[in-house]
Amino acid sequence: MPTFNLKINNKAYTVEAEMDTPLLWVLRDHLNLVGTKFGCGIGQCGACTIHVEGNAMRSCLIQVSQSEGMNITTIEGLSEEGDHPVQQAWKEVDVPQCGYCQSGQIMTASAFLNKNSNPSETEIRNAMHGNICRCASYNSIEKAVKVAADKI
Repeated sequence: MPTFNLKINNKAYTVEAEMDTPLLWVLRDHLNLVGTKFGCGIGQCGACTIHVEGNAMRSCLIQVSQSEGMNITTIEGLSEEGDHPVQQAWKEVDVPQCGYCQSGQIMTASAFLNKNSNPSETEIRNAMHGNICRCASYNSIEKAVKVAADKI
């Protein structure tokens, strides 16, 4: 089985996996980084969103063989103490209901705010539209992104 050297959350990892194994499964099953959730497996829901080179990407669509040499950040690596401005805003607004999609929502929001720290409501809605929330907490999510933008 091939071996891959990965840089995840500023740590080096070596994993053995088939070349076409989705990065999502390497994160969860090989490295026990289970904050990244499986939602749909086809890149449509956003539950598995991580940062690759600072961009929000669906880890279910990235093969481990494509991940070597890239800087990858999961929800566990966003901040050690859970005090990233987006995470703080999520708590202040009390966004989560079931919470299942929240790591993907937070990762999408944080990548977006790194590129646009003063977004309009329309820009927030457009940036977050690809993340599905089964509990329909969209208004709270949008409010939390705006709160986080004010913190950044």
